[in-house]
Amino acid sequence: MPTPPPAPEPAREPAPTDLNEIERGLSRLTYLAGRARHHEHLKTATGLPLDRAAVAILRRLATRGGEAPRPGALAVRLSVEASHVARQLRHLEEHGYVARAPDPDDRRAQRVRLTDAGLAAIDRVREVSRRGVEEALADWSPEELREFATLFRRLVDDFAARSEKSVDVRPSA
Repeated sequence: MPTPPPAPEPAREPAPTDLNEIERGLSRLTYLAGRARHHEHLKTATGLPLDRAAVAILRRLATRGGEAPRPGALAVRLSVEASHVARQLRHLEEHGYVARAPDPDDRRAQRVRLTDAGLAAIDRVREVSRRGVEEALADWSPEELREFATLFRRLVDDFAARSEKSVDVRPSA
């Protein structure tokens, strides 16, 4: 006697209105932050000759706590092709923002780190970005800002934990 097919999954309950609003808000914020016009303002205000991809790499390197990742690991963390990161790193190195060094665990590989100029550049980017946030939230009370900062940090931490737990970057043998 043949086995009957499995029963279909029950329909999921629709997401609560609050979750829909949060998702829409995050999508809109991501869109606004990633627009070319936003980057052009950032580029003009900082005076740095960096495209969006270069800024993303500098930001990622600055959040690594002094750890110098391999370019391939950096590509995985940024969810881009390794060749894309390699081109950007060459550009950043030519401008003195990053430096490469042999990987002490594998002399065939390299590690990349921010130089003093790279640290200064990312500080300028962060300052311009912070001023933009300050302007956008100028009408918020100190209590609202404090509460939002706490909840937003929690949101980002939860998203990061969920999205990065499956990224396993191991040195190649």
